[in-house]
Amino acid sequence: MQIIRSVAELESAIENFKKQGKSVGLVPTMGALHDGHVSLVSKCRKENDIAVVSVFVNPTQFNNKTDLATYPRDEKKDAALLESKGVDIMFAPQPEDVYSEEEMSKTFDFDFQGLDKVMEGLQRPGHFNGVVQIVSKLLSFVKPDKAYFGEKDFQQVAIIKLMVRTMGFKLEIVQCPIIREESGLARSSRNQLLSDDERKNAANIYRVLKESVNFVPSIAPAELTQKVVDEINACDGLQVEYYEIVNGDTLQKISSWDDADYVVGCVTVHCGKVRLIDNIRLK
Repeated sequence: MQIIRSVAELESAIENFKKQGKSVGLVPTMGALHDGHVSLVSKCRKENDIAVVSVFVNPTQFNNKTDLATYPRDEKKDAALLESKGVDIMFAPQPEDVYSEEEMSKTFDFDFQGLDKVMEGLQRPGHFNGVVQIVSKLLSFVKPDKAYFGEKDFQQVAIIKLMVRTMGFKLEIVQCPIIREESGLARSSRNQLLSDDERKNAANIYRVLKESVNFVPSIAPAELTQKVVDEINACDGLQVEYYEIVNGDTLQKISSWDDADYVVGCVTVHCGKVRLIDNIRLK
């Protein structure tokens, strides 16, 4: 496996593979890799001749400097894992390798068509500007045939699909299912920051989400929303930041189960000092 840090070296390596007629898959990550990432990497490895994984904690998508500073990092461990999974290139740049000083100081401009005004976008202003900024750069550098993203970051996937359409990238976005721990807790790099007790408490998030499916369509979305919030908040150490039942395509809240054929319940919960996200398909 090659570990590449410069954009020029990455583009040169990719160009050589393309000249050989090889297909290229990309898995963008921020490192601290876990089984969820491994599932993306395995699918990428299976479906492409060349597997590229970026390991880059992107500073422009953090609106909280403390969150950026405490985000888990272990490049050596990540590299060993990726090599064991047959990855061809690990792209691990520094911010100055990717961004100019102006780009670091200026918010990336993008028309989200309203997708950034709900849920994560509402709670974390500027977050998705940074996501689109880095993903668009990675797609430009790698020019992959396919790029792989996990459904845990449900709103992010919807925004990346919009970005691909509006910016004219020619590739397939592959949406992959959430990988969960045995307890049901969605795999996340942030889980490393949980204590043993917090990890047990956090498992209640998926328990409540899973149980909520049984109430569709017998109670209205607004009633189910309140029920989910109350039940998660009743668990030790958990506090809901938001829970919304939305049209899975537009991310807009629904008031009736007849409003959409594809409906998803999306939640963000604070477990101690750790912010966790999850979602479940309701319809």
